[in-house]
Amino acid sequence: VYLFSPLIVIAAVLALAPYLAAGFFSARFAGCAQRLPVWVQIVSPSLLCVPYLLVTLSRGNFSWAWLGLYAVLPVLIAVVLLRARGTNSGWPEFLMLAILGLAVDLRWFEPAWPAHLAVFGKVLLLDAGIYGFIAVRDLEGVGFDLRLRSRDFTTGLREVVFYLPLALALGLGLGFLHLHPFGSMGPVALQFAGAWIFTFFLIAVPEELFFRGWLQNLLERCMGRWPALITTAVLFGLSHFNKRALHFNWRYVLMAAIAGIFYGRAWRRDRRVGASAVTHATVDAVWSLWLR
Repeated sequence: VYLFSPLIVIAAVLALAPYLAAGFFSARFAGCAQRLPVWVQIVSPSLLCVPYLLVTLSRGNFSWAWLGLYAVLPVLIAVVLLRARGTNSGWPEFLMLAILGLAVDLRWFEPAWPAHLAVFGKVLLLDAGIYGFIAVRDLEGVGFDLRLRSRDFTTGLREVVFYLPLALALGLGLGFLHLHPFGSMGPVALQFAGAWIFTFFLIAVPEELFFRGWLQNLLERCMGRWPALITTAVLFGLSHFNKRALHFNWRYVLMAAIAGIFYGRAWRRDRRVGASAVTHATVDAVWSLWLR
């Protein structure tokens, strides 16, 4: 019941607001931020500590140290990326991506949160990245637009069709995938729709924004399209090394890396995060319902 206490609901709205505002109104989101005085642009992301404050006060495990981290880290990201605006060096962006990616993948900040509420930490790191890369750095070619087009679906589902036969053959052969029987068509359709929507907004879009919109986008400028696609896919696979296992889960890494190639292809066709997120959400929904 405490998961739906008023303070936690308010914290959830505040945490999701930057993500959804940038996703549905990207140009306006960036323009509003860039019209602010520079010092306000830098200080504003410190407000990302407010959801932490509300959640932990409601659960009684507040810490000044964690509050400071959630106030200061987004500001540091904004400072570094503001200094990188208009340059082509690349290293500040890769440094910020490394910090954000490792913090999420290695669960550095999970001890800050009450049980079952660590997802707030991931959303706040996503918000810090969105503010830094989209509002402050104004990185071009990201394609973060949640107003999906028909072409996003055709591109995304095309890559699903290309990937699934390979995934089934390899995954079943490795014992990573396990077939489960279908239920009646009504419940199946509802289950799939629910799983797809949940996965799209809370897993696929954040991961595709990070790996394709930011990482693959930046790597293309350093090494070209195909090396960037392969490198990003490998890093995407490696980010799953500790999923569903206590030790290095090489099967998961392999399957995710191969999937990453198709996700990257979907993104780079029109440079649209929505397209690769359609591929990602569909693959994950099929896996979670019938192949896990």
